[in-house]
Amino acid sequence: MTNIFEQPWLLLIVAGVVFLGVAFFRDLLPARRGWLFWLLPVVIAILAFAIDFFVQTDREKVEKVIARGVKAAEREDVDAAGRLVANDYHDTFNESKEVFLARLRMYLPRPVIEKNILKIISLKVDSTKAVAVFTVRVLFDPQGPVYEYRKIMFLKFEAQLVKQGNSWLFNEVELLEVDMLPVDWKNLQSVGGELF
Repeated sequence: MTNIFEQPWLLLIVAGVVFLGVAFFRDLLPARRGWLFWLLPVVIAILAFAIDFFVQTDREKVEKVIARGVKAAEREDVDAAGRLVANDYHDTFNESKEVFLARLRMYLPRPVIEKNILKIISLKVDSTKAVAVFTVRVLFDPQGPVYEYRKIMFLKFEAQLVKQGNSWLFNEVELLEVDMLPVDWKNLQSVGGELF
């Protein structure tokens, strides 16, 4: 079922039905032709957009954190990425948050990425944990060292996020595919940890 806090469409449909109901009601009872009845569908439509804009669900917060993480990698901003990572972060290649950020600092200061294009494939959100599978199409920077060898790379990740307070943070990120071939962090570690 559609969540009115994530999408305004359900309340907009209700506003349309109320509009038709007001039009029908006015034809049945000519004595009740006041203009105030027309405000009801307008108020419902405004409420639909207000709820969608002002109320953020956990799902929307998780989507935003993933997008911010992908954007931080695009901007080669390790500090911004570090603010999105939980203190107890670990994955099969990085045993801690500090190791993960150190590896990012090693690879991201060079001009590598021109643009990242994110697509979330699946997202499951519980009260304190979330699991997302997403792809990132990486367009390499023409001024960078990778561009002459490859222009685009497709990556697929699975990320686990945890809720700490009112914020969602990455707790684990695993690499699933590179250019649609199954790969994980250990495969990259065996070839020196180079992603490119």
